Amino acid sequence: MLKLPFRLTKTAAMTTIGLTLIGGAVVAQVAPMEAVQWDKRRLDQLDRNVRRLERALTQRNAAGQPVLVEPDPEVVALQGQMQIMDRRLSDLEQTFQRVNADGERLTFQLDEATRDNAALSRRLRDLEGRVERAEKAAEEEAELNGPIVANSPTGDAAQDLTAALRLLGTDGPRGQRALETVIVTWPNTPQSREANSRLGDLYVAARDNAAAVPAYAAALNGWPRTPWAPETTLKLAEALRATDRATQACGALTEFTRRYAETATAAQKTRATQLRTRANCS
Repeated sequence: MLKLPFRLTKTAAMTTIGLTLIGGAVVAQVAPMEAVQWDKRRLDQLDRNVRRLERALTQRNAAGQPVLVEPDPEVVALQGQMQIMDRRLSDLEQTFQRVNADGERLTFQLDEATRDNAALSRRLRDLEGRVERAEKAAEEEAELNGPIVANSPTGDAAQDLTAALRLLGTDGPRGQRALETVIVTWPNTPQSREANSRLGDLYVAARDNAAAVPAYAAALNGWPRTPWAPETTLKLAEALRATDRATQACGALTEFTRRYAETATAAQKTRATQLRTRANCS
C-alpha cells in the first residue's frame, strides 16, 4: 500500500464528504447535506470531530496503514469546470489584449487620417482660393480687354465724365476704361475732349508717349477754350519731342503762343520757352 500522509484541516473537514474506515480502506459515502444552522455548540462539536479524525488518521499512518482518499466526484467535476473557466478566462484575457492592441492601432490610424484630412482641407481651401482668384482675374481681363462700346450709366455726358474720374481715383484700369467709354459714347463734346486729355496723362504716366500723342491731339481738336487746354498743349509738345517729332512739337508750341498765351500762367509760359529750346524751334 502507498503511504499517503494526510492531515485534514477544519476547512477541509467542512467541505469533504465523511469518510468511513473499513478494513484498512477508506470508502467515500456520498449523502446529501441539509442546510445547517451554525452556532457555537455545533462549531464546538465540529471541532471535536475534526480533532478525532486527525488523531485517527495519524494513528493509522503511524501503524503503516495508509489512508486512501477518494475524491468527491462533484469536487472533481467542479475542478474540471474551474480548469475550463480558467482556460476561458485566459482566452478572454488574450482576446482583450488583442482588442486593446487593435484599438491602439486604430486610434493611431485615426489620428493619422485626421491629420491627413486637415492637410487636404488646407490644400483644398488654397486651391479654391487660387481658382477664385484666377476666375476673378480672367473676368477682369475679359472686362478690361473687351471692345469699347457706347454706354452711358447716367444718361448725361458731364455726369458720366465725373463718374469716370471718380472711378479713376480708386481703380485705375476700370477708370481708364470708363474714360474710353465716355469718348465713344459722347464724341465731339467737351466731355469727350477732356476725357482724351486725361487719357493722354495716363499714357504718359505709363511711359507710352506714342499713345499719348493722339489722345492729346483728340483733346485739342478745334483748339477748345477750356481751362485745361493750355496745359494739354504743352503736354502734347512734350510727347511729340519725346517721340522724335521736333517739328510737330514746335508747331504745337506755336499754337500755344497764339491761342493760349494770354490765359496761360507764368509757369506754363516758362515751360513753353524751355520746350522751344530743347526742340530747337526757330
